Order: sequence, then C-alpha cells, then structure tokens
Amino acid sequence: MRKAAEFKLDEFLGETTLYDKKLTLEERKPKSWLKSISAFANGDGGILFFGISDEDELRGLQDLKRASEKISELIKERMDPIPKVSLKIYRRDGKDFIIVNVAAGMETPYYYVGDGSRIAFIRIGNESVPAGAVDLKRLVMKGSKATFDSLLSQYRLEDLDFSKLRATYRLRTGKKITVDDFISFGLADDNHVLTNAGVLLADESPMRHSRLFCTRWLGLDKASGLMEAWDDKEYSGSLLSLLQNGEEFIKNNTKMRWKKIADGRIDMPDYPERAALECLVNALIHRDYMELGSEVHIDIFDNRMEIYSPGGMFDGSLVQNLDTDLVASKRRNPIIADIFSRMKYMERRGSGFKKIKGDYQYAYNYRAELAPKFKSTATSFFVTLYNLNYNVPIEKVVFGEEKVDFEPKKVAFGEEKVDFEPEKVNFEVLLEQAHFSNVTKQRMRALYDSIGSSNIFTRKTILEIMNLSPTYASNLISKMKQIGIIEIVTGQGKGRYKFKNFDG
Repeated sequence: MRKAAEFKLDEFLGETTLYDKKLTLEERKPKSWLKSISAFANGDGGILFFGISDEDELRGLQDLKRASEKISELIKERMDPIPKVSLKIYRRDGKDFIIVNVAAGMETPYYYVGDGSRIAFIRIGNESVPAGAVDLKRLVMKGSKATFDSLLSQYRLEDLDFSKLRATYRLRTGKKITVDDFISFGLADDNHVLTNAGVLLADESPMRHSRLFCTRWLGLDKASGLMEAWDDKEYSGSLLSLLQNGEEFIKNNTKMRWKKIADGRIDMPDYPERAALECLVNALIHRDYMELGSEVHIDIFDNRMEIYSPGGMFDGSLVQNLDTDLVASKRRNPIIADIFSRMKYMERRGSGFKKIKGDYQYAYNYRAELAPKFKSTATSFFVTLYNLNYNVPIEKVVFGEEKVDFEPKKVAFGEEKVDFEPEKVNFEVLLEQAHFSNVTKQRMRALYDSIGSSNIFTRKTILEIMNLSPTYASNLISKMKQIGIIEIVTGQGKGRYKFKNFDG
C-alpha cells in the first residue's frame, strides 16, 4: 500500500474486482461492507474505500475518529478468522476518506458472522457474493494448503492399472516409474492410497467427469445435430489417453499443406502443432476438476479450433484483461503439472501463453488477425486457434502481416520493386524490407549473431539456438533462402547453409 501522501484516489474510481467503495459507514448493517472484507481476504486481497459514492463522487466522511474505531471493532467482532487489514486516512480538498487495505488471506475461508448466519464471500467481477458449495470447498483446501489433485481418494495403488503411464513415462524419459516414484511424485501416500492425481492417471480412471469431447463441425458454427458434424468422439480414461486421443483427433481432422522448393518442401499445417498441443495439455492439466458435469471440449470448424476447459484463471482474474506476455504461471493442479513436466509435455516454469503466440507468429501463413485468442470467466477458459490456411490460395505465400506473390529476385524498397544482387545487399537492410513478423526477424538476427566466424549452420544449429521444432526450423531456412540472405554450402555435405555478405 502506498503512503497516504503518495496516494492518488482518482486511479481507483470506476468498477473493478480489486476494490470496493462505500459512501458512509453503516454501523447497523455491517454486512453491507464486511462482505467485501471477507471476499478480498478469501481472494487476492483488495481495497475498501469509505467516503465515495457509487457514482464516484468524493463526499468524504464525518467524525473520522469514530468511523476508524468502529471499522476495526466490527472487523474483530464479525469476522472469523480475523483477516489482516490496515487502515489509512486520506485527505483531499478538505474532505477525509478511510482506506481499508485487505491482504489476501492464508487461513481461508474468512466468514462474516452475524444476523444468525455464517457466510464466506468471494469476489466475482465488481461484486462480493456468497461462496457456493464448490467455492467453499476450494477455500477450505486453500486454507489447509491443499489442492484437489493432492487429496487422498478411496482407491489404493494396487486397485488400478497404470500401463499407459508406465509406458509413456518410459518412452519419454528413458526410465521406469517405480512404486517409490508414485509416492515421491505425490500420486500416492506412504500407505499406497492414491491421491486424486493418481486416480486421474489410471488406465480406467474412475473419475468419470474427466472426459474429452471432440467434434469436427461442418462450416463455421455449431449446428443442431450430429448430421452437421464430420466427426464426433467422446473419450474417457487416463489423462494421458485423453491427451493422445485429442492429439489424434486434431491430426485426423486438420490438414497439412506443403510447398515444394528447390531442395525440399515447406510444411504449412492448418494449426501449428506445438501450439495445439500446448493448448490441449493446459486444458487437461489446469482444468478445475471440482466442476462436476463438465468436461474438456475440442471443437474444430472450417476457420478455427476452439478448446474449452472447466475453471477460469486460478487466481480469479480474467485473462482477456491481462497482458498474456506477463502472466505468471500458477498451477491449480501442481502434482499433475509436475508429472507432465517430467514427461516433457510442459515446462516447469513460465506461462504457455507466450509459447502458443510465438508458435503462431513464426508459422508460415501467419497474419496479425490470426493471433490466438484467450478468454476466461469465473468458471470457464476458452482458447481460439485460427486456421492458418483458411481462404489462403495455395499459390500465395504469406510473409508477416501481408500476403504477396513472391519473386526471389525482387525485394521492395519503399514503393518500388527493384532487381538486386543478394550478395551485395546488407543483411539488416534486406531483413527490414522483408514482410516478416518481428519474431521471425529476431530469430534470423539471433542465428546471424550466433553462428561464429565459420558462417556455416544447419537445421540442427537452429534447433539448438532457438529451441524450435524441426518443422519451424525448416520453414525459417526456406524463408531466408527465398529473400536471398543465405545459400547452400556445396561440397561439405547435405543440409549446410551460410549467410551471403556475411560480416561476422
């Protein structure tokens, strides 16, 4: 909280999840404002202002000393447990205001107790509302430092089979998963009782609401019946089976274009493979498994793919209001996330948003209007991935945000296209004139700066420097050849390249 002298009240006017305002202190109806104290403590904290009307009029308070004492008194009398709060006095234009800063609580749920009731509140949008049964369970788990996937189930390790987990773990790590690993990874306790994470990874998982519904729709919208769908599948079982079945469904219901070039071909998938996989992994791992009667959905239309998972952002924020490049990784199901990261399906650190957007920005037919879209509500999360090949003629090549017919011997300078000799054109000048996204240009510069004085690189060099997939590495090489800044090295083996006019 800022010092009162530095506080700028105007920054907090309007409606938001993070603060609330009251014109007066209602001593006889403390629930009207204590519910916000409860909601802030049960969430990510917040600020309650006294002396401001609903219309954002700065009226101020009378008898500031009594109001401050009464606020402290009622919080102690009517809140259980008592949340951590701080009161500050703010004076402006001869008017006094009270600012109550409520910290995010560690002993949730925080209840309002009074009028014969005991209610925990949560914040939804700009309102403080009573927590429902499922919300209350989440608050209890938060207060006990537990997560859904860490709770013990009614099943023992010996009751269920884990052939899919054992085979996949061995394939992706080169190691066997042992009984001791089940315990150390948090899939079972010392007495071999499975946690919910362990149950979700069993071959025939008894957690029936862990399912995946997949539909390939005909056209651009959902229709009224399955006669309007090309393909429709419902999957259940281990999370690994759901992931692999989802991958297969996407592969079977999307297309891979390719374009032949002098020494190979350029792959142009409808959807970047890693971006689609990242979205599906996130949907299965980070979904809210306490939301019964709901499941993960993949809906593929002609022009887009939509992936839905139950449960909004773990911290209650709305992703559409955030800068997704700066969103920190917060895991609703850390045990499941950990085992998937061990199998290299996801990274232990960092947000998947940047990876998804980066894979799109590098894709061959990417344009700015095709950037992935993320949306969340209090109980839902949606990702929309756009089909990169939808309505793109195969004879056209797309660079960055502009679709152009490409002539290898022509480059645009200003308004005019002119012939040039590639080896006589400066690397930076040529790169700036090409219609590439900023991400692609940065990757070309990174490669240019990293190859050393030998000026020799291969596709493997790109993989090591930039951590790209083989397909993306091949596409980057193809783009650089097309604008004439690299050439094939002859006489030193296949697949070796060098920059023209290299001055490194």
